[in-house]
Amino acid sequence: MKQVLYILFTFVLWLLMVAPWPLADHWPDVLLGLVVSLLVAMLLAHVYPDRPHKALDPRRAFWAAVYLPYFLFYCVRANLDVAYRVLHPDVPIRPGIVHVRTGLVSDLAKTFLANSITLTPGTLTVDIQGQDLYVHWIHVEGRGVEAHTAAIVKRFEGLLRRIFE
Repeated sequence: MKQVLYILFTFVLWLLMVAPWPLADHWPDVLLGLVVSLLVAMLLAHVYPDRPHKALDPRRAFWAAVYLPYFLFYCVRANLDVAYRVLHPDVPIRPGIVHVRTGLVSDLAKTFLANSITLTPGTLTVDIQGQDLYVHWIHVEGRGVEAHTAAIVKRFEGLLRRIFE
């Protein structure tokens, strides 16, 4: 059953990204896309999530739709902060690598968390080891894992848990 979902997911993704429209006029291309989707899904099955059926839950899609503007808000805010630090010579910059901890369990959720941190200007996820992330931060604030986790991770973690776990 998982293999069928992998093939279906890959084929739908191909249809959305590169399929020629209208499909009826280009049936050889669609057939080729189906064959390639079949091969990709079979060869890369180990890369796909363990429970692909979870992606079909509409509640997860709702929380993903909520997460996008939420993430964009923090991304714009961080962009403005970094731009202000670059343009204003008196604003301090105290770069450093901080240790933060996440409560997320699945690899996919931790990957999205790490990417969300990295895509937010001023922070860059350097390494993930189990529940621990190491993040380069442009202006280190606070002391200790709890303070750093609250400042960097907690804002994304709740929504990502609803989407991926």
